[in-house]
Order: sequence, then structure tokens, then C-alpha cells
Amino acid sequence: MKTKNVSVGPSGAGRWDVSIGDRKQSSHEKQSTAIQRGRATARKLEAELTIRGRDGKVRSKDSYGRDPKPPKDREH
Repeated sequence: MKTKNVSVGPSGAGRWDVSIGDRKQSSHEKQSTAIQRGRATARKLEAELTIRGRDGKVRSKDSYGRDPKPPKDREH
């Protein structure tokens, strides 16, 4: 079974949603709280985390799966 991706992004109500695949998992007042929850969920599921900014554009991506040849990114 393929693991679904975890995403953090703005909702229409000025809040921040954490989603797994197409399903909303939780909603938060602060972006930082949503990112913490999304990161913990992605680690638990060994999935990819996508963080979107206020404008909806992808701000950051990180993978928590088992990659035999991980990229040498300098973001983290």
C-alpha cells in the first residue's frame, strides 16, 4: 500500500490545515503549529511533507521515508 503525502496549507477561513492525501486531518490557528503537527505525522507515516505559504504556492518539501540515496539538500 502506498503512503499518502502529508500537506500543510491555508484554509479559506484564515486557518492552517494539515491533510493526508485529500482528507483534512486537523486545523490550526497558527502556521507554525500546523507545520509541527504535519512534520510529526509525516515522520510517523514515513511520508513526504509539503508546506504551502499563504499564497498557496509550495514553500518547502521534505521526505521522511526510507530513501537509499537521499538528496544532499542544504535546507535542513
